[in-house]
Amino acid sequence: MDEIQRLRAAVQPLLAWYAQNKRTLPWRGTHDPYRIWVSEIMLQQTRVEAVKEYYRKFLERFPTAEALASASTEEVLKAWEGLGYYSRARNLHAAAKTIAENGFPKDYNGVRALSGVGDYTAGAICSIAYNLPCPAVDGNVLRVLTRLLASGESIDAPETKSKFAERLREVYPEEAGDFCQALMELGAIVCVPNGAPLCGECPWQTLCLAHLNGNEESFPVRAEKRARRIENKQVLVLCHGEEFALVKREEKGLLAGMWQFPFIEDEPEHYGEVIAERKAKHIFTHVEWHMTGYLVRAREKAPQFVWASAEKIAESYAVPSAFKAFLPWLARKLK
Repeated sequence: MDEIQRLRAAVQPLLAWYAQNKRTLPWRGTHDPYRIWVSEIMLQQTRVEAVKEYYRKFLERFPTAEALASASTEEVLKAWEGLGYYSRARNLHAAAKTIAENGFPKDYNGVRALSGVGDYTAGAICSIAYNLPCPAVDGNVLRVLTRLLASGESIDAPETKSKFAERLREVYPEEAGDFCQALMELGAIVCVPNGAPLCGECPWQTLCLAHLNGNEESFPVRAEKRARRIENKQVLVLCHGEEFALVKREEKGLLAGMWQFPFIEDEPEHYGEVIAERKAKHIFTHVEWHMTGYLVRAREKAPQFVWASAEKIAESYAVPSAFKAFLPWLARKLK
């Protein structure tokens, strides 16, 4: 049995398994491309459980592309606060303006052209919303397929996704949307990334070469990970009366356009009386921030900062979760 024959033989068992075992998720059961698009963007690099409540609240606030397009950038970032990878929210906002003007694209190329939409997301939207045979291949799907085929191709190689997409395109069934979601689901709840996959629950037990050879944990093959860069930061939580100092990050790069407590290079005593000190760490994809935070009672309201009360910050300023360790200080009353 060659690779295409094995993939073709795997289709119907997977669809039958999915019909019986799929989870109930808030973005399932709809063919609305806007809702599917929002869910797929939120699910990038983010756990399903973390997305559920954000998805519900986001759609309450922005039920249509038109509502999202008409919102300010600050409103969108605030609704995204804590979900991370904030460039996703900016791209979502930009694409919503295109959709509000031209309608939601109805083919792969049109969807792929939207800001922030890559091959995987375009494939997922087109297959789920429009039932088009457009493969959606990400790391999750690659893990499942490389185990099925016992493929030694590195899933980190740029060409691997396109190779597997071409293979899938040859076997896509009429139930394109279900097949797309079934592949995702198998990787999420059975053919899991860490530890041993749950092969006893898999519909491909008699087809999966990795399982039949007893070397499931050898797949997928990955390139050696590059070590994250460590950056040490001093974080100034500066309070004057009932207001706290914020600065806005640059519009490009990490956490673009978000609000944060200022970073400082000099001594915190330069700004006032140090009340408390706390250490925290935040991990991004390629960098780690090792932070020492200082709660400081300011001698004056320095004009280089924006000043706002804790209530106003919670209501209107999008502060990324990198700084969540210092947010409890905003509720502390300084005498």
